[in-house]
Amino acid sequence: MTTTTTHVTGTARLNFAKAAPKVFRALIGFDAAAREGLDPALVELIQIRASHLNRCAYCLHMHTNDARKAGESEDRLHMVPVWREARHFFTEREQAALALTEAVTLVADGGVPDEVYARAAEHFDEQELAHVLSLILAINTWNRVALSTAKVAGTDERA
Repeated sequence: MTTTTTHVTGTARLNFAKAAPKVFRALIGFDAAAREGLDPALVELIQIRASHLNRCAYCLHMHTNDARKAGESEDRLHMVPVWREARHFFTEREQAALALTEAVTLVADGGVPDEVYARAAEHFDEQELAHVLSLILAINTWNRVALSTAKVAGTDERA
């Protein structure tokens, strides 16, 4: 059996998109549907924070670049990991989304606390909240794909 692999630091890893194209396309579709109706700046903040937490350099590089291209400031990008200490850089809505992103990404550390969920529900209607949750799930999946297949930061193949 032959599979397409990517060589990274001497280790052959699977090219997920080529090895499971139907699954890959489904993830792309899920990701696109999750973003619908959400502010693009908020989308990038969520993806950046989850990628920080998951230590996914590939996705972090991709989404910080996407955020810059969309006009995001360097100040805000640098403050995402410490948003609680730099709240004045982020709106209440963004803070609620970042807190929910952390809770869902780190769900094994204690679930999603009621107060975090309630705060998000104050700032997003049901449809928006479902999309925010879906986006958090999508980026966590992408992080795991990138980490499992040893994607290299700076090699964005979306061109």
